[in-house]
Amino acid sequence: MTTFEIIQQQIAENPLLLYMKGSPNLPSCGFSAQAAQTLFACGERFTYVDILKHPTIRAELPKYANWPTFPQLWIDGEFVGGCDIITEMYQNNELQKLIKETTKKYNIKI
Repeated sequence: MTTFEIIQQQIAENPLLLYMKGSPNLPSCGFSAQAAQTLFACGERFTYVDILKHPTIRAELPKYANWPTFPQLWIDGEFVGGCDIITEMYQNNELQKLIKETTKKYNIKI
């Protein structure tokens, strides 16, 4: 599989997916930490990919998403945004609504 195909598969198979530096419990940058904490605050389980352990994904995902930075949040196959957008959506209660709709659609349990 090409890196592009791996990214497509990850996005297709994980309705709530965060590409980040490090892990949610041990983030390697402040923006990734903030994004993960915001998702934790929404109260739903999500999948993550540590791009520091996957340099090919780190190199190719910005081209795939047309977004140059990390973290990157994908919900139901659609790119949502990076840390600032995630935070703004959370503050406006948009992120919680989108996540609840997605978890209900896919019957995701905590």
